[in-house]
Amino acid sequence: MTSSEGGKRFAIDAITALRLVRDEPALGGRRPLVGPAVLRSHVLSMLYREVRQGSLGEKEARAQLEGIATLKIRLLGDRVSRAMTWKLARRLDWEDTPLAEYLAVAVLQADALVAGDERIAAAASGIVDLGTYGELRR
Repeated sequence: MTSSEGGKRFAIDAITALRLVRDEPALGGRRPLVGPAVLRSHVLSMLYREVRQGSLGEKEARAQLEGIATLKIRLLGDRVSRAMTWKLARRLDWEDTPLAEYLAVAVLQADALVAGDERIAAAASGIVDLGTYGELRR
């Protein structure tokens, strides 16, 4: 997929989505964002773990979860995305598919992937272009 710099579409992972909600929740209205349908569940799990560990209060976690719900992002989980997820998980010889969903959406719908998860970022090499958090916020 190609587009001009101003219209560059970014795929993001759950870590990046949560970072956006914490730093700049309105970014999704300025920049086309995509992710897999599982992103919201992953963020829910991350926030829940932070509350259980005592590093985040429940009220703040719930506010951030609401921020994810209102983040302007296109979430995908269609047949084509699932087929690409399967293909990539096999290619990478992963035991499970959830992280491959981020790569699949990036391959199918984005110009670049911004991944805070090091496993996703490392796997992206040779599959999809990686973008930086700074590029995403420009």
